[in-house]
Amino acid sequence: MPNRTTPNVDAAWAQLADEDWKRILDPEQYRVARESGTERPFSGEYWKSERAGRGVFKCVACRAPLFTDEAKFFSACGWPAFNDDVSGKVSEHVDQSHGMVRTEVRCQTCDSHLGHVFNDGPPPTGLRYCINSVSIVFDEDGSIDDAPLTPEERLSQSN
Repeated sequence: MPNRTTPNVDAAWAQLADEDWKRILDPEQYRVARESGTERPFSGEYWKSERAGRGVFKCVACRAPLFTDEAKFFSACGWPAFNDDVSGKVSEHVDQSHGMVRTEVRCQTCDSHLGHVFNDGPPPTGLRYCINSVSIVFDEDGSIDDAPLTPEERLSQSN
């Protein structure tokens, strides 16, 4: 699967100190988003949830809009699944860990690990973004046009 986006992480997020990441994220969010971990299948908040078709799923760290509720579908894979991303908000990278080749997806703004994308999804895209629940938050009133937060804004929320 070719890269659809070019990594261009926001400089303020790229320079954020590890101790600040740990103030923004809880330990499990940190393990998955910063250390490219994976939550256990069928354990996350959003894996089976059905929504009203409005709102957006945002990055747990920077709150950039990543996926619309309309793109979410039930795939029985054990993680939330989406058939499309918000254009320009997700970057793709070759992942050769665990003895296989996959396409990892990360937040374009802050470089947080989200999950992987596969070519076995439903029409019209044929894609299945398999995303860790702990890497995203749902904003029912959110929009794809919402601006991500700065590290300073997120740090002020963590106090």
